[in-house]
Formats: sequence, structure tokens, C-alpha cells
Amino acid sequence: MAFISAPGLAGKLYVPDGRPLRSKKHPCRDCFECQQCSDDRCSLCRSETMAAAGRGYDRGKPMRDGLRDVDYASTVTVSEILPAVPQAISPETCCGPKPPPASSSYERPGYRRLPFVAGFIDTAAGPVPRVATALAPADLIGAAAVRCGIGRNRGTIAPGLYAVGAAAADSPVLVTANYKLTFDTLRRELTGVDAWVLVLDTRGVNVWCAAGKKLFSHDELALRVQRTGLARVVRHRRLILPQLAATGVSARQVKKKCGFEVVWGPVRARDIHNFLRNGMKAEQAMRRVSFTFGERLVLVPVELSILLKPTAVILAALFLMSGIGGGIFSFEAAWARGLSAAAAYAAGVLAGAVATPALLPWIPGRAFALKGALTGTAVGGLLIFLLRTGLHATELSALLFLTAAVSSYLAMNFTGSTPFTSPSGVEKEMRRAIPLQAAALLVFALAWVGSAFAG
Repeated sequence: MAFISAPGLAGKLYVPDGRPLRSKKHPCRDCFECQQCSDDRCSLCRSETMAAAGRGYDRGKPMRDGLRDVDYASTVTVSEILPAVPQAISPETCCGPKPPPASSSYERPGYRRLPFVAGFIDTAAGPVPRVATALAPADLIGAAAVRCGIGRNRGTIAPGLYAVGAAAADSPVLVTANYKLTFDTLRRELTGVDAWVLVLDTRGVNVWCAAGKKLFSHDELALRVQRTGLARVVRHRRLILPQLAATGVSARQVKKKCGFEVVWGPVRARDIHNFLRNGMKAEQAMRRVSFTFGERLVLVPVELSILLKPTAVILAALFLMSGIGGGIFSFEAAWARGLSAAAAYAAGVLAGAVATPALLPWIPGRAFALKGALTGTAVGGLLIFLLRTGLHATELSALLFLTAAVSSYLAMNFTGSTPFTSPSGVEKEMRRAIPLQAAALLVFALAWVGSAFAG
């Protein structure tokens, strides 16, 4: 065998020694023996269009390595040849199935193109990814997982500028958060609309909460406008912001920092079409924040998912407490009484995280802790009625305190998901409610353990 050097190439080329093992179909200088290529492949290799493809493919000019003549196309590359001879390419140009499409010119080493990116739009500020408005099954599955608390911290997209439809220099610019559920909701509602979507870095937090945390702010908005080169992409100077971002954004500061005017859009993404059709004017209904039965129930899985880890510890503590008695510790009592205590805890979770959100407008009182306590007392009363034959009065009373305390705490925790409260109001309620909830749990613990010693 022999290895030869070729001008313009690093390393060496391998040239087999000896006579070919298989005779050739054509007297090609490029082949040492027959590779069983298809006729289309042979035609492509022998085609005179090789010379027309670009630069310097010359079959008649051999090169020498000192021992023999070796043909070598010194300057022709595949990327130069293939565009020039599309008529010679077929699905059978080589062994195996038809190759997949060529890589996009927008691909970059170390980066992965996301499934919702349908292409790119070239702008004066560089290529902008164009997103699809139809949600794929993976988007729906991911949304369901996030609502159940699975992968919540990974539900983000990269901040920056995105395009929808055939966005152009006069297309509107909509601003949103980089929380994937928020982004998906907006792009789904933009079907048939040509627009730009400017995504802020809100650390994966939704618009309303991000505005309250000052993550969706005029500083971040101005920074994102500058980094994306938005002024070179659009001719106008207007940004459409969701109304729920108003607590974190000063329109005056945005104008001062980046020169863009803020237009307050509707509360809900589903009203975007009508908002744009009305000349960027929101009707009264578009400004109203609702909290319907369905909107409340969709938050329940998130509330329940938060309880998974602490529930394991709480149940272990309940079973341990249930086994303490006159004989120091009884595994039989731990199991029998522990089941009753676990049922009371589960009733509190059901009352505070499910029943209270569902029945929120109809439960008396304004404080969520009070609403949860009332609901927990009602559900706990039903549980006591079911367990009345197997437990003493002290034990039944203890379980009622446990159910009411758990329900009150979970209902109070639900305040952050509602439009009925303010940060200052929540803090005030917590200062009053948490000591009472802790006292109720202490009463439960003393009564539950003490009843075992009393017999």
C-alpha cells in the first residue's frame, strides 16, 4: 500500500497496491476497483458537468507521488459540485436511503434549533427565528407537566426577538415573559397575525408575578430592545405590553431609556386579535381581570404538587406520634391510629387546596385563612362523623383541629394565585393567621398523644 501527499490537503491519501480485486464497469481513473456503485452514481462521477461545476476538476492532468500517476481534483468540493448539477442527483446517488435535508445556514455549533422555530427571517439586526403558532404535542405535554410541578424550573425560553408569520418593518411588537407557558399561550393566539414578539428575561416567571418581583421591568425592557437591535428591525417606535405588567413597568422610563412608546394591551392573550383590529384600543372587557371556576381549578395541580415532599415527612411524623402511648411505643397503635391521622391530613389538603379554590366566591369571609378554616372544619366534621365509632371524643376533636389548620394554611397559600389580594394584604393576613394555625397544630399534637395515655 502507499500513502501520498496532495497539495492543499493535510495528511496523506491512501492508494492501494496491487491489481484490483474486481473489474471496473467503466475505465475511470478515480476508481481502483469496482465499488458496485449505481448507474446514477457512475454517471455523476463521469459527467462532464464536473468541470463546469466550478474550479479545476481536470481528469487529464495526473499528479505524481514519485512512484505513479494519481488523478486528484485539487479544488472541487461537494458543496460546489452538487448545486451545479442538480439534474444528476437522485435518491440513489449512493448506497442507503435518500439523505436528509442539508443543514440550515442559520445553525451554529453548540446550539440546538427548538421544535417551535419554523424558520428564520433576515433583518438588519441579523436573522430572527420565526415561530410556529400551532402547538405541537410536545408543547401540550410539557405544559401539563409544568402545571403539575414537573420541570417547573426548566420551563423557560431564551429571551430575545422572535417573529410570527411574515413579520415586517411595520408589524406590531408584542412584549412577553420567557416563561414557556406564557410564550406558548401568546404565539397560539397569534395565528394569522404578522408580528414581532420581544421576550424579556423574567427568569421563567409569568408576566404578573414577574412584574411584582420587578423582573418584568422598564430596565429589562429597555435592555432587551437595545440588545436585539429592535430599532433597526422596525420603523415604528411602539411596544405592546400586557396590562398585567403595569406594576413593574414605567412607560415614561421606557421612552426615556430606549425611545419606544408603551401601548398597554389586553389582560388576556386571546383578545390580541380584536385589540389589533381595533387600532390598538382595548375595550372595557379586555381590561377586566376574571377568576372563573375553570381558571381557579387549573391552579389546583400546582398547589398539590408543592405538597409532595412535605407530605412524606408529615405522614411519617403522624404515624410516629400515633404509636406513642402508655407502653412507650406500639407499632399496632401507630398503624391503626396513624391511618386516622393521615385521613385527617388528607381531608385538610382536599379542603384547602381543592374545595376552597373551587368554592372561593361562596365561602364566607374575606381572609383566605378564614375561608380555609371554615372549609376545613366542614370537611373535618364529615370525617369525624365517619370515624366516630372507632375513636374517643378527644381523638376526634384533635383530628378536627388538624384538618382545619392544614386547610387554613393551604387556602392562605392560594392567595398568590388570585387577583383578590395585594402583597401588603397577604403579609398582614399571614402575621395574624400563622400563629393561630400553629396553635391549632399544637392542640392537635397534645390532644392526640395525650388521648393515648388516657386510654
